[in-house]
Amino acid sequence: MRAAVLHEVGKPLQVERVHLADLGPRDVLIRLGASGLCHTDLEVMRGSLLLPLPIVLGHEGAGRVEAVGRDVTRVRSGDHVVCSWSPNCGQCYYCDHDQPILCERVVAAVTGGHLPDGRSRLRLGDGTLHHFSVVSSHAEYCVVPEAGAVPVPAEVPFDRACLIGCGVMTGVGAAIRCARVEPRSSVVVVGCGAVGLNVLQGARLAGAHRIIAVDLSERHLAMAPGFGATHTLHATREDVTAAVRALTSGRGADYVFEAAGTEASLQQALEAARPGATVVILGKTAVNARVSLRFGSLMGEKRIVRSSYGGARPRVDFPRIAQAYLDGQLRLDELITHRLGLADINAGFEGMERGEVTRAVVVF
Repeated sequence: MRAAVLHEVGKPLQVERVHLADLGPRDVLIRLGASGLCHTDLEVMRGSLLLPLPIVLGHEGAGRVEAVGRDVTRVRSGDHVVCSWSPNCGQCYYCDHDQPILCERVVAAVTGGHLPDGRSRLRLGDGTLHHFSVVSSHAEYCVVPEAGAVPVPAEVPFDRACLIGCGVMTGVGAAIRCARVEPRSSVVVVGCGAVGLNVLQGARLAGAHRIIAVDLSERHLAMAPGFGATHTLHATREDVTAAVRALTSGRGADYVFEAAGTEASLQQALEAARPGATVVILGKTAVNARVSLRFGSLMGEKRIVRSSYGGARPRVDFPRIAQAYLDGQLRLDELITHRLGLADINAGFEGMERGEVTRAVVVF
């Protein structure tokens, strides 16, 4: 099969012929229909997230089940599935404490570049290739554990279904699962890229009354009302804190989401939150980066939450999100700004770095 392989940080991906090992008893082989390009891929390519190389990137995939291992019972050949990068084991300390996103076996697999059983199914020549986030979807096929293949209705096209696997789940889940946004509440989203736009959608689905989008990009701000924003603010041309207070009877917002991953966006998020508010941090940057905060912005009984994957319960949440799309309650088509072939994948990442891409999708 063809796959996009990263051999060296700072270098382009190389589309090469890759071999797959035989399926394990609980493996699922998926023929990919589409794979979304995510900023986490870019972090590995640029070296702010260090993982073993060479590696096949991609963790936002959807496709059709081609074959299954002998002990697989939850999916069968022909099923349309979305890949989950959190196929928790259900047995470790964190799974036992209802924190499946922190599953010890999954964390070890992600950082080690293999599947949860400790082995890779990818081969390049005589050497072993590493898996990315237990998925590796920038390829014509991927092998995932049974829990990483979640059935969704076949009516959802693959290029839209793949988005559910990360960006949509992360954003919608942050609003509904992590923050538990309440009806008629006020919401601020700082950073309205692919994840932030989905936070807006989640807040709208939850019944928020005032939804304020904050971003540096005029393009993102222009998109925001279509995803649920009732107001938009430019992050540097306006006094965001003052504007949010003016829109919330002087208090600040009930829920604030930081989805840009910068020091300035985190500062703005905390300042925009009212006393007693919930502040959810989704943005990512280099793991050793430090930020400076005004201590007073942390006070007043604010609840600060770091969200990872929107608190996902993939087997429950993915089908619900897919059905919400089919019912016209959730926008997926409008998230995709670029569709491309695997051979053009580097151009997609270059456009992402230039700020021209909301979501690019490789279509197979």
